[in-house]
Amino acid sequence: MDASTLLINSLSPDAATRQNATEQLEAAARDNYAGYMITLSQELQNESAQVHVRNAASLAMKNALSARDATRQAEYAQRWLSLPPDVRAKIKQDTLVSLGSPTGRVGQYAAQVVSAIAGVELPADEWPDLIQILLGFVNDDKNAPLRVATLSAIGYICETIRPEILSQRSNEILTAVVQGARKEETNPEVNLAAMRALYNSLEFVRENFEREGERNFLMQVVCEATQNGNLDVQVSAFECLVRIMGLYYDKMNFYMERALFGLTILGMKNPEERVALQAIEFWSTVCEEEAELAAEAAEAFDYGETPERESREFAKVALPEILPVLLQLLTKQEEDSDEDEWDVSMAAGTCLSLLALAVNDSIVQAVIPFIEANIVNQDWHFREAAVMAFGSILDGPDPSVLAPLIHQALPVLLNMMGPGETNPAVKDTAAWTVARICDLHAVHLDQANHIPAIINAVVTGLELNARISANCAWAIQSLSENLSNYDEDTIMPTDPLSAYYDGLCQALMRITEKPTNEGNFRTAAYETLATLISHAAQDTLQVVHNVVMGILTRQEHLLSVQNQIVGVDDRTNWNELQSNFCSIEVAVIRKFTKDVKSLADRIMTNILQLVQSAGRQNTVLEDAFLVAGTMASALEVDFHPYLPHFTPYLMPALKAVEDSHLCIVAIGIIGDVCRALGEGSAQYCDGFMTALLENLQNPNVARDVKIAVLGCFGDIAMAIGGSFEPYLQTTMMVLQQAGEVVPNPLDYDSVDYVGQLREAIIDAEVGIVTGLKTGNKPQIILPYVPSIFDLLRRTVQDEERTETVFQKAMGLIGDLAEAFPNGELREQLLTDWLINNLLRNKPRLTSPEAKRTLKWAKEMVRKATGGAV
Repeated sequence: MDASTLLINSLSPDAATRQNATEQLEAAARDNYAGYMITLSQELQNESAQVHVRNAASLAMKNALSARDATRQAEYAQRWLSLPPDVRAKIKQDTLVSLGSPTGRVGQYAAQVVSAIAGVELPADEWPDLIQILLGFVNDDKNAPLRVATLSAIGYICETIRPEILSQRSNEILTAVVQGARKEETNPEVNLAAMRALYNSLEFVRENFEREGERNFLMQVVCEATQNGNLDVQVSAFECLVRIMGLYYDKMNFYMERALFGLTILGMKNPEERVALQAIEFWSTVCEEEAELAAEAAEAFDYGETPERESREFAKVALPEILPVLLQLLTKQEEDSDEDEWDVSMAAGTCLSLLALAVNDSIVQAVIPFIEANIVNQDWHFREAAVMAFGSILDGPDPSVLAPLIHQALPVLLNMMGPGETNPAVKDTAAWTVARICDLHAVHLDQANHIPAIINAVVTGLELNARISANCAWAIQSLSENLSNYDEDTIMPTDPLSAYYDGLCQALMRITEKPTNEGNFRTAAYETLATLISHAAQDTLQVVHNVVMGILTRQEHLLSVQNQIVGVDDRTNWNELQSNFCSIEVAVIRKFTKDVKSLADRIMTNILQLVQSAGRQNTVLEDAFLVAGTMASALEVDFHPYLPHFTPYLMPALKAVEDSHLCIVAIGIIGDVCRALGEGSAQYCDGFMTALLENLQNPNVARDVKIAVLGCFGDIAMAIGGSFEPYLQTTMMVLQQAGEVVPNPLDYDSVDYVGQLREAIIDAEVGIVTGLKTGNKPQIILPYVPSIFDLLRRTVQDEERTETVFQKAMGLIGDLAEAFPNGELREQLLTDWLINNLLRNKPRLTSPEAKRTLKWAKEMVRKATGGAV
């Protein structure tokens, strides 16, 4: 079969034909990669070939060069770079020529291939003249399709390649992009491609934005593009403004005064919804930025410091102008709007919420007249807008300012949830607003008057449509969380909601019996049941018992009929329900802890059957494992009888490296089991440790899995104490190797990964040190102390470290000092970097726990050094 036929078949609607063609193409790529890529590039360039064949060729080339999985991407990159230079040059030349195809769509296909090749070559310092070549194409005034495709290629390159790689070429890229974005360019397709490319380039042109002249020119080009006669160009220009505000807020003061304020106000009023949405998003971005700056300023004030960045208070200055526009837009609801369809009224509501966070109390008196004027308006659009406006300003202003307004509005809102209101949209928004009041202001409600009225309204609302039902469930959940102001592990004699528990649980159990889960309303009801159980007081435990017995009966019935399930929808429903049941069981186990023993046999029998029935339904497996892990933590040594039956299902999940999330859950269960059984888990640890080490050695295992494995070593060591000795040498070697990984400071993902890696290593070493100390074998850790302190030094001195990592590092230092109180580590504990961080330089810590850890570490070091600190 020739290449053209294979490519056609790879797009066939027939699954078997498509699969067969795909397999043959993959085989060709494996057997003769160079020939495969040359054939495809020639097919892409072939002007006599059909367009869909050329599209298939471009897709095949792209798929042979790029992959979402990082490991596979590295393999693909190496395979490409291993081709002889002349072969790569031929393929690149064919692809570049295809950019200028008179068939416009082909140029777009070629643009994606150029981007894919660049994604491999530019990070490897190859293809140094690419941007210069593309710049030449952009300047070819006689070939509009070539210019459009080239600008698209630049946009794709900017989107896919890390900013730090492209920043060295920012001048060339900007030159190419601005050429097509200027108002002097009369071809709207070129304008649009240029604006999209500019959007993708904004992150790495920071140096250009620092230079006032260049910044002024760029802002002029973008602002002028918002007035372009082509709607798509206008939308793209506003998208650029949104991103510019997010990236370069500190530079925007001049432009807000001169242009942006007026442009975006007019943009919000634009009858074209796509333009209005982007203009609203611009102000949402401003408000988000200023709310964050306010939080940073408050934190700096707490430490007696000056904030690093200053808010320009654009939102507060613009409030009188933008607020009336937003309120008017709230009334533009669609008659039968779907919550998944974003429109201007939804965008305006979101922007109003962010505006409240940015300007705080200033918004209240400005919004109240609109609410009062429209809350009883005959037109439902205005009634719903008034309710939405009130609900949107509940977070941001001082609660004491809002409290009297909430007390005044609550009866009206609850009435709107009842039969007196006929419009479902108004009912839904009223329910949402009541839920937000319960979420944000529950403590300011009158428990004698407000709570009974809210409970009555939301219980009735549970029976209404899916959206209202979900909001009512949220309201109940919020009341339970906010009025039960004590630790979930504590069982108080009574609770502010105790009198309503039976009625609430019965109502939620009725709702959860419904056969469908439209809008996730049934899941919301189950989540609310779990919250009620978590906060149950002593006088409601019988109600909780009745609920869990009902849930177990439902689960057993569902397990008994699982072989009768045929359709995909029925299987999805079965999976969702089992996950819901598991969430209830987890809540019950955590609530009752050791007292759950009377239910343990029944729960674990269900869970073992569920694991058997789940097959490859990994989400259900994860939920079942979480129940088992929670049960282990609750029962501790009494979990031992279940472990032989459970382990045969746990080990395959531990080895299921293709599903990293399931694998991580399984690793977490090992930690739970070891902590629960303590030294009694030692008999299982050979199998556990072997599987964990195999995961570390497997190159196909995801980074997150390896991080989880490292932390699990600490759980095992802490549980089995001195019995960890046989695994110590191998474990410490692995931890040392992992600790030597150095981040690329220009790669945010790399910095984040190394931070997580170091945290996991420190967690493991804390567990090992503590376990060996408890097992009276601390001396066997001494040979590894130099590498431990080396990692601690690099971690503590890393400017990118988080407070959590710093706290854990100090905790490990304290553990080591406590394990060797007789001066064995005096030299290491008196090094300058450690003394500086413990005593001389006061680290900026926000959490009380971190401060306590640091204080305790100081005391342990002082004792271990004979008072030298």
